[in-house]
Amino acid sequence: MKVFVGMSGGVDSSVTAAELHKKGHDVVGVFLKGWYPENIPCTWKEDRQDALHVAAHVGVPFTTLDLSKNYKESVINYLIDEYKAGRTPNPDVLCNRDIKFGAFLDWAIGRGADKVATGHYAQIKEVGGIYRLLRGADPKKDQSYFLYTLTQKELSRIIFPIGSVAKKAETRKKARAFKLPVAKKPDSQGLCFIGHVDMEEFLSANINVSKGDVLNIEGEVIGRHQGSIIYTLGQRHGFDITRKINEPLYVLAKDIEKNTITVGPKKLQKKLAPHSIRINNMTWTHVFPVGDITAQYRYHGPEVAVKSISPEGVVEFEDTLPEIPAEGQSLVFYRGEECLGGGTVVY
Repeated sequence: MKVFVGMSGGVDSSVTAAELHKKGHDVVGVFLKGWYPENIPCTWKEDRQDALHVAAHVGVPFTTLDLSKNYKESVINYLIDEYKAGRTPNPDVLCNRDIKFGAFLDWAIGRGADKVATGHYAQIKEVGGIYRLLRGADPKKDQSYFLYTLTQKELSRIIFPIGSVAKKAETRKKARAFKLPVAKKPDSQGLCFIGHVDMEEFLSANINVSKGDVLNIEGEVIGRHQGSIIYTLGQRHGFDITRKINEPLYVLAKDIEKNTITVGPKKLQKKLAPHSIRINNMTWTHVFPVGDITAQYRYHGPEVAVKSISPEGVVEFEDTLPEIPAEGQSLVFYRGEECLGGGTVVY
C-alpha cells in the first residue's frame, strides 16, 4: 500500500514509519505544521528536523504539509471561544478530527495514498466489513478517547501500527533496533502540535483574565483565584485559600460573569455529582450504542456504567457519578475494548 505517515519527530511516529517501511509498504513521511503562538517558545523546527532525519535514516521520501491556517481556525479559535464561554474544551479531539484525520487525510488521499498512519496508541480491526476502533494495548497510553469522532469513512483509511504494543518501553526498544536517531527523545506532552504549553499563560495571552474571589458552598469569600475562565470543575490547584482548611478543596462551580469560583471538599464534589448528563455533537464509529455500555467523561478518568442513551443526548448512568464532569469535555462510550463514539458534555 501507499501510506502517508504523519511524522512529528517523536519516537512513536518514527517507529510507525519504520515498521511500515519494513513491511514493504510505499511510505511517505509528512510533517504536519500546525499553528504556534508567537509569545510561547516552540520546538516545531527542531521536531521537523528530527522527522527529516528519521525519514532519511529509514529511506523514505519526506515532505511538510502546512496546516497552520486549518489548525488556527478549527482548534485554537474554538479553544479560546470555549474558555471564554466558561467551558473546558478538548482540543486533542478536534485536532484528530479536523487536522490529522481531516485535512491531512483528505490531502493524502488526493495524492494517491491508500492509507494514512500515525503513532497513536489505538487499534483498528475490520470485522465483517465494519472497521472497529479499539483501545490501545497499553492502558496507560491508550488514546482511543481522543479518537471517538472517527467514522467508517476515516477508520477504513487509517493504520495505527503501534497500537498493539503492550508497553511504551517496547516502542523504544523497536526504535533502538531500527537505530532511529530519536530513540532516546523524551515523550512530548501538552496541547496537540504545540507541545508543552502552560494553559494559564496561553489563555492569559489571548483572553482578558482578571483575579477574583474564591467562594465556599455558603457563598463566603475564602480566597483568591487568577481568573475564573482558566479553571475546570474538579481542579484542586491554582487558587489561594486565605482560611485555614485542613483538607483539599476542589472547584465545584464557576461564574464567568461574576468572575468567581466555588470550591469544596471531596465529599461535596461527590454529593453534587449528577446521575445523568446531556451531550451534544454526538458521533458514532458505526452504530448507535446499545447494550452493555460504559463511558469515560475525561481522559484516563473512571469507566462508569451507562443505563441508557436517548437519541436527544440524555445519558443516564447506573450510579451517581463520582464527580461533576466539566462542561465542554468529551463523554466517550465503550463496549468492552471497543470505542463506540461520544459527544460533548453540556449543562
